[in-house]
Amino acid sequence: MPSLATSRPREQHLNMDADKKKRGKDRGGNLKSRLQCRLSQATNTEELCFEEMSQWSQSLERLLSSKYGMKIFQAFLKSEFSDENIEFWMVCEDYKKIKTSFRLTARAKKIFKLYIQAEAPREINIDHKTRDVIRRNIKEPSTVCFDDAQRIVYGLMERDSYPRFLRSDIYRALLDSISESGKI
Repeated sequence: MPSLATSRPREQHLNMDADKKKRGKDRGGNLKSRLQCRLSQATNTEELCFEEMSQWSQSLERLLSSKYGMKIFQAFLKSEFSDENIEFWMVCEDYKKIKTSFRLTARAKKIFKLYIQAEAPREINIDHKTRDVIRRNIKEPSTVCFDDAQRIVYGLMERDSYPRFLRSDIYRALLDSISESGKI
């Protein structure tokens, strides 16, 4: 009798694990469908063409300068559980546009707590020295106090995530669907 009581929760736990694994396997396919749906809805005002998408393969800079490229790359990173990098990069771009010192200080503290400090909720992969420099810089923040970390994160994306994105089923399927139809 005691063995039944202990085996039932274990059995239920295994089923939950199997469900999680199944959802994980389907995630890429569902993501691809969601991306295609979002892109087709978004192209009502501005069409995404094969030429623009093919330029994304020229450089990460080209990809990030495209409104749709940025969104697709961000969704790709989210599917790989590494979207904190693009998030941090975008937050830094917005941070550089702040004009008042009060807002600069408040935002610098938020960015530090969310992305920079050890064991931050969205911690980015930077070295200890860079982390310490930023810790000192945010005491009197300027628009460039996160530049070193942003450069490191950009380099990580450029060397690692970006090549995987270009080889991904998501990018290839979108490229193929656009080249076949002329547009999404």
